[in-house]
Amino acid sequence: MIKSSHWGQYRSSMRALRGLALATLGFLGVATAHAQNFPSRPVTIISPYQAGGTSDIISRLLAQKLGDIWKQSVIVENRPGANGSVGVLAVARGPADGHTLLAVASSALTLNPLLYRSLGYDVGRDLAPITRTGSVPNVVVVHPSVPAATIAELVALTKAKPGSLNYASQGNGSNGHLNGEMFRQMTGADMVHVPYKGSAPAVADLIGGHVQVMFDNLPSVLEQVRAGQLRALAVTTAQRAGPLPAVPTMIEAGVAGFETSAWFALLVAKATPEPLRAEIERAVVQALADPELRDKLAQVGITALGDGSTAMAQRIDAETRTWREVIQRAKISID
Repeated sequence: MIKSSHWGQYRSSMRALRGLALATLGFLGVATAHAQNFPSRPVTIISPYQAGGTSDIISRLLAQKLGDIWKQSVIVENRPGANGSVGVLAVARGPADGHTLLAVASSALTLNPLLYRSLGYDVGRDLAPITRTGSVPNVVVVHPSVPAATIAELVALTKAKPGSLNYASQGNGSNGHLNGEMFRQMTGADMVHVPYKGSAPAVADLIGGHVQVMFDNLPSVLEQVRAGQLRALAVTTAQRAGPLPAVPTMIEAGVAGFETSAWFALLVAKATPEPLRAEIERAVVQALADPELRDKLAQVGITALGDGSTAMAQRIDAETRTWREVIQRAKISID
């Protein structure tokens, strides 16, 4: 039995609990109603990269399909700068109402947080995953003058002539740089890293013969490979790439355990209510299942995904662990 001296405290506590429960139910009710009416105005997909890249291609095709699903305008806005932080922060610090989405490459989620101390954002604290949208193989390409037609021949060449070959990347700490470091660690290949400011100038110098090797995502070099300007030695995914069926995987080429890809994803501000996140995820996954969209992406070497927020969060954790080991062994530090 509750003593009379404590009865007042008990009743006050119960009233507080009932108030909290009602407030919570009210919040969930409002959030659910907002999700049912979402979107109530045009949706913006912010891409923290220049127009024309793989992330931009995926975002623009996805925007068209989402516009059809939501019966609302969906626009893509490019906001490059500061290693992607400008665009990321615009979403992380913006309204958490689901009308602003972030389209990023996996490097913004799994590499940059390990390399930069001054990003200004924390992936787990500031952002919530929606789904991965697409993936592309990384491909090892060489200038046609390089006397190596296979990965084994490339490794042998670098060991016979240590430091004589340069490999280009999109920049220090980029996906291409880290793939090159992993390759060096797993094979003992002896090459010199040459960082560029983006893929385009690196590919241009590779075609010109100023550097000899590069790890890049397939859409960036596919046409050059088809034109004979570059030679593809291997792709880094577990399966061969559809546009280059004759090119082996790294595992097939003899580098056991070498499996990477560049993937792309949509996220929202962390404070976005769960019902809104669920509605966005539902629509995006539906869009990515569309055969026409998947075919358009496949034509440029992109595999449509749409594996959902849970799988995406698990992938971020797993890849962060992998790249942390590579970065620590290579002693890579940018700031």
